[in-house]
Amino acid sequence: MIILNEAGIFAAPTLYGPAGGVSGRTTLATIVWLVAWAVLHHRWKGREIASRRIYPVSLALIGLGILATFPPVWALL
Repeated sequence: MIILNEAGIFAAPTLYGPAGGVSGRTTLATIVWLVAWAVLHHRWKGREIASRRIYPVSLALIGLGILATFPPVWALL
């Protein structure tokens, strides 16, 4: 969300004035996370998922998420 804001593509609304734009960004990010969790739960409910496929993807996404928290990375995008 922050990258989209910095690029001028999308600016999340301010939900709480004193907190500024961070209130809208964190709320929107939480909603996106909950929707993704619900979709994956619905699709994978009652199935055995091969952890060999999911584990590397999870690690890559966690790594990208941590990397994206650093402002120098935003400047590269």
